[in-house]
Amino acid sequence: MKRTLALALAAASISLAPQAFAQVAGQASLGVSVEELRVVIQGASVKKQILGKPVYNENNDKVGNVVDLIVAPNRAVSFAIIGAGGFVGVGRHDVAIPVTQFDLSGDKIVLPGATKDAVKALPEFEYAKKAKPAK
Repeated sequence: MKRTLALALAAASISLAPQAFAQVAGQASLGVSVEELRVVIQGASVKKQILGKPVYNENNDKVGNVVDLIVAPNRAVSFAIIGAGGFVGVGRHDVAIPVTQFDLSGDKIVLPGATKDAVKALPEFEYAKKAKPAK
């Protein structure tokens, strides 16, 4: 069954209606409700099923590995960071690709139309540096 990576990740991050009981000021419930747990069970494990996994094109050629996922301020997984080239992380070229461009085919992460050269030709992704607090 073919599905998009974005769909699998969205299922893992859906927030359902609040629990059936009222919250009291100064208190908050921890954990998940029974309904939320059902969604969690059906979701994708980023650690086990996505991070570090190879990315292939539709010809089954490996074009890189998933090295990170970027979560937007609205709590949606927006981009996958793909590492291309290099050996054991040395000389690797990281690029950001919208998760909507990926497909899941069984256990494989597929980026249709990609080649190693095309991925390496994309602008390199760099994490923003946090400014140090003023003293």
